[in-house]
Amino acid sequence: MSSTHVNRRSVISEAVAPWSEVAQLLRGGEAGTLIPVIIPRHRRRLWWMLPLWLGLFALLASVMLTVRESGSDGVSDTAYGALAGFSYTVGVLLLVLGLLWWWRSSIVEIEQGTHGVLTRYGAVTRTLDAGRHYLWHPWSRVDFVVDTATEIPYSAPVMACPTRENVPLRSIEFFLKFRITDAVLFVRTIGAGNFDLVLSSAVQDAIRQRARQVQTERAYDLRGSDVADMQELLNHLLSRYGVRITGSNIPDVQLPAQYQQHLATRERVAKERTAYDQEWGLTRKRRIDSLGMDIERAKKVRDARIVEVRAALNRAREEVAQLLEEQETNAQRVRFEIETRGRSGLIAAENEARAQRALAKAYRDNRAVLQYELARRRLEVGAELAAKAPRPVVVRTDGGGDSSALSTLLAAQLLPRMTALPSGGSLPAGDDAAWDEAPEDGTR
Repeated sequence: MSSTHVNRRSVISEAVAPWSEVAQLLRGGEAGTLIPVIIPRHRRRLWWMLPLWLGLFALLASVMLTVRESGSDGVSDTAYGALAGFSYTVGVLLLVLGLLWWWRSSIVEIEQGTHGVLTRYGAVTRTLDAGRHYLWHPWSRVDFVVDTATEIPYSAPVMACPTRENVPLRSIEFFLKFRITDAVLFVRTIGAGNFDLVLSSAVQDAIRQRARQVQTERAYDLRGSDVADMQELLNHLLSRYGVRITGSNIPDVQLPAQYQQHLATRERVAKERTAYDQEWGLTRKRRIDSLGMDIERAKKVRDARIVEVRAALNRAREEVAQLLEEQETNAQRVRFEIETRGRSGLIAAENEARAQRALAKAYRDNRAVLQYELARRRLEVGAELAAKAPRPVVVRTDGGGDSSALSTLLAAQLLPRMTALPSGGSLPAGDDAAWDEAPEDGTR
């Protein structure tokens, strides 16, 4: 934005113009000036009363001439009659002309979107809406035509506005739109010229307060920032004048030259960084594409190897299935051999069992014979054992004689000899005598 555009400030004023130029001035202004209020240059004068009075005078004169005619005779009667007729005609024409002039001068046309402020004897009576109105009262007039429908744009650049670090910014441009809501309050309280000063000072204060809260490096953040609080503050200040702010923003901020260079450097670095990021993005994309191609090739190799592995696996499965079939065939053959051997062994075992059962039956048949033979053998063995059994020897020790150790020793020596004699033998003589002499104490 150029400095000429930055330094341009809107000017609000009022203008005096004829009714034919009201619409043009309200919509376009003049020489960049905003004109929300027009003071109409009235063409309405009291000249329309002159023909009325003249007409009344002519009518009155015609009445007097008519009265004079009734009291005269001859030529004077004719002259007074002609003069009275002429006076009637002139009076009527003048009355009609005066009424038409009054009717035409009472017409007021208010442009669409505007309101007219009607006064009577200088006092405001009411407002007139858009359209045609008739002001029959001679001293009623429209003093102001106020644009109440158009949102009027207003630009107010603030120069040398300090920031938080007390660094003056070159300019901050503030743009707003306002609309006049109460025409009578606006024109009677402040007027267009004074409102321009009040609005400019209010915008200056609001912008400077906002700039004081911002750091210099972040001054560009004011562009397009939220200014709802400033708009609310301005509405609070301007509501007493019948004006309402409908929209506002900060379109541009101009920094000092030093900070502009600094920001230019930052922008250059940012652009270089962006270019580097783009270059790196392209390089990264190429590398990613290359890696993707490598991955695709690896996938193809992997798929080929998977196919080979699956083929080998299928061949291995076929071989294993073939081996399993062979093993199953061998196992079937071995099972058949084992079953054959088992059946033959079973048959042999069954035959042997039959033979054993036959032998057992034969043994049962010979049991009685065997029992007889066993009993007979027992008898024979018993007879042999009885023949060879030793005879008992009784040593009487219950006599009255005394037993001594010597007799006991002799008995112990003779007993083995006696048991060793054959059946029916007898002891030697000495031994019998010794045994008889042994004490009979009940021992053997």
